[in-house]
This record gives sequence, C-alpha cells and structure tokens, in this order.
Amino acid sequence: MTSLPDLHTFSVSTGMVALAEIGDKTQLLALLLAARFQRAWPIIGGILIATLLNHGLAGALGHWIGEALDPTLLHLVLALVFLVMAVWILIPDQFDEDVDNQSALGVFAATTVSFFLAEMGDKTQIATIALAAHQSDLTMVVMGTTFGMMLANVPVVFLGDRIAHRLPVRATRIVASLLFLGLSSTAFYTADIDLNALWESARESALSYWTLKS
Repeated sequence: MTSLPDLHTFSVSTGMVALAEIGDKTQLLALLLAARFQRAWPIIGGILIATLLNHGLAGALGHWIGEALDPTLLHLVLALVFLVMAVWILIPDQFDEDVDNQSALGVFAATTVSFFLAEMGDKTQIATIALAAHQSDLTMVVMGTTFGMMLANVPVVFLGDRIAHRLPVRATRIVASLLFLGLSSTAFYTADIDLNALWESARESALSYWTLKS
C-alpha cells in the first residue's frame, strides 16, 4: 500500500517536472514529431520509454556519471550527435511523399532515440537527479517525473497531430533541424573547451607519432 510520504514524493516530482517542461525544447520536439509523423500513439509510446530510461538513469546513476565521466567529453559527444541529427532530419524520406507508409515501429524508434538524446542534460533531467538525491524512494521519483513529462507532452502531441495537415513538411524539417543545431551548439558551448590547449595536445600527439614511426 502506498504511504503518504510516497504520494508526497510522487506529487512533488510530477509537479516540478511538468512545470519545468512547459515551453522546454523537448516539448517543442514533441510538437514537431507529431506534426511530421502524424501518428500520435507511437510518438507517445516513444516519449514514455525514452523518459523512463532517461530519468531512471538520471535518478540511479546521475551522481556516478557526473564523477566518472569527463564533462567535456560527454558534451562533445552530445554536440556531435545533435549535429548529425540536424543534418539527417533535412534529408527527404518516404514519409514526405506518403505519410501512410511510415511504419509505426519506425516512428516509435525515431521518437525514443531523439527524445532520449534531447533530454540529456535538460533541466527536467537535472531536476530528476536533484529529487532523487533528496528523496529516499527512487521509484516514486522516477514515476512522478515520468508522469509529469507525459502530462506536459501528451496534449502537445495530439495538438501537433491535428494541425499537421496545415504545416508544410519542408518547413517542419527545417525547424526541427534548427532545434537540433541549437542543441549541438549549446552542448559544444557547455563543454568549455580550451581550443589552444586542444590544438597543442593534438600537435604533440602528431609529433610523437611521427617520431616513433621514423
């Protein structure tokens, strides 16, 4: 039986994340995915799985990841992934010619991957880490934050599905690409790279390689 402290943890987690998600980039992503694919339920399923995985990892491993991995390397990898997605989403595919031929499984997979990556380093993920650090019941925290994400995004998905026929596909792709490009730029900026030090390190590595080879 669920106790009052458990319900408090769940409700606080739900409220914090639902409010943090309003106007966030992942909410915009949900709208764009719905407008592009016009398949609400596979998108909702993808958002649910991506959020459970992301927030589960954030709650259970957030502190360990922050200590074990180099933040600069992590942000550089994310910047590269977002850049690739920004280019990939501009490439016309079969969906642009025939929406009905788009596989529900493909929509689900695309939503899961893109939503999971977009949630990396997001304020709702950070909120999940903070909540898990202060609450004893990790399960209720993850359930609450996931429910908060669904509360904020499910109505947006149905809205995007309804207005999809009014949105030009090319414009939708461009906006989505700009969103991922912005995410890439933000991740690269957050990495706080010392370009001079990076160049010197690369030059020294190259010199060492050629010295050993000769």
